[in-house]
Amino acid sequence: MEIWINPRCSKCRSALSVLDAESAQYTVRRYLEDPPTEDELREVLGRLGLEPWDITRTGEQVAKELGMDTWPRDEPARERWIAALAEHPILIQRPIITADDGSAVVGRTEAAVRSVLP
Repeated sequence: MEIWINPRCSKCRSALSVLDAESAQYTVRRYLEDPPTEDELREVLGRLGLEPWDITRTGEQVAKELGMDTWPRDEPARERWIAALAEHPILIQRPIITADDGSAVVGRTEAAVRSVLP
């Protein structure tokens, strides 16, 4: 599995602690340093069963600067959201865990992290 993290994020550190405690095999992706492409975001969104606005940190300053609170949350606007997440990865909710079985989860709780463990 792979986990997208920001090392400064307490939820990310907690998720890593759970994975380590369970001796899970995983790869860390520091997504601020190695941002996902638009295609990677589309794939992860499909695995999560979510839309880009569902994983957007709208409280971030850049979201406010972009006026994202006024952006439509519909299919025609979907690509605009994805492009913004790719260009400004700080907007991506974290941590995101993609499991080898094809599932994925936003691992903000211990239960969510455990849900992708084999």
